[in-house]
Amino acid sequence: MAKVMLPQLAWHGIKEDEFPLPDRWQVEMCDMAGGNKPALDPAGIRAALASPIGTKPLRELARGKKEVVIIFDDMSRVTRAYEIVPHVLAELAEAGIGDKQVRFVCALGCHGSLSRLDFVKKLGEDVLRRFPVYNHNPFGNCVVVGHTKTYKTEVSVNDEVMRCDLKIAIGGTVPHPMSGFGGGGKIILPGVTSFHTTQHNHHNTYHDIAAMRGKLGMGLFDENPLRFDVEEAAELAGLDFMVNVLFNKWGETVVIFAGALKPAYAASVAEAKKHYLTPRARDKDIVIVNSFIKGNEAFLGPGVGYTAIGQKGGDVVLIANEPYGQVVHYLLGPFGENSFGPESQRGTVPPHVKRLIVYTEYPDLAGHNWYPKSDKVMSVHKWDDVLKILEADYPGAASIAVFPSSEIQYTPRQ
Repeated sequence: MAKVMLPQLAWHGIKEDEFPLPDRWQVEMCDMAGGNKPALDPAGIRAALASPIGTKPLRELARGKKEVVIIFDDMSRVTRAYEIVPHVLAELAEAGIGDKQVRFVCALGCHGSLSRLDFVKKLGEDVLRRFPVYNHNPFGNCVVVGHTKTYKTEVSVNDEVMRCDLKIAIGGTVPHPMSGFGGGGKIILPGVTSFHTTQHNHHNTYHDIAAMRGKLGMGLFDENPLRFDVEEAAELAGLDFMVNVLFNKWGETVVIFAGALKPAYAASVAEAKKHYLTPRARDKDIVIVNSFIKGNEAFLGPGVGYTAIGQKGGDVVLIANEPYGQVVHYLLGPFGENSFGPESQRGTVPPHVKRLIVYTEYPDLAGHNWYPKSDKVMSVHKWDDVLKILEADYPGAASIAVFPSSEIQYTPRQ
């Protein structure tokens, strides 16, 4: 048997697992360009923060401020904020900011809340001992700060965030299936906006999908109206300093673009377009898509796999090993066999794909409702059983593609 090694369990003790495949199958590993880029060391992180794009150093921005909020993304993002926060705090200390002036708010968007153990994983035990750390509440405690021009969205932002006169955010820049790339202003909308604000933004985006073909989608950024609406909201909220992180296939911090919202994010996206780009695989019989970077949003993974299946048909295997299960999402997610968030957009399996086989060692039947409701979709909990299913249809040679970081890999449009 051939051995395919893939990263697993981003927040539960990272490891590289072995997924055996028959020797007679021809396997192509489809890694993103920056998949093996080395991680930044502390000196590299400190240097990136000390040389911001489009604004003064953080220590200068912080002088004379009274209340500071540090916004960070949740467990659906692999950002290792605990590596970055000490350097942010050092900059604040240089400006004379004391611990009692600083609070942290998790940019949950419309996701479920985090526990103390989650906060420790994201921020480190020392932060929990020194500072108050809060979940965002999209259902209350938000204040209106204005309206966007793109979608006329009424922007209602977390009141705790808006009470602070210095707003800092830490998040990851990765390809996104709607906004082109995540990160940047998304730490505000939907990160710390009200349910109503987020719903209006998403609803208008979904309404525009047909009309905006070629502008919305994975890796599409320059003319993306969702991105415009999000950035306008972040500007209205007064985000002062943004830390944008790029990751390798292990979820390690490999590049940081820090500074003012728009120029720092634009710089991170310019690099991300090259960093996450993956050569297109074609005419495969079987495509294996591994979820790791966004393990609890594994349903994002099959998209890159569907495009690699030949028109004669084939199977996509989604590896979705996430002990947390799939994300709780009050706007989009499942809440029963026939109950979903108001903007639920359940996908479909393309006609040329024979089966979507979801492999997970952590069964989650409710979470399975994130995947298309189709006779083509099946859930399997042992890798040996996956192989039995596939080998029954491919007893001889077969062409296989493997995407190690499927949720954040994107391929050329042509």
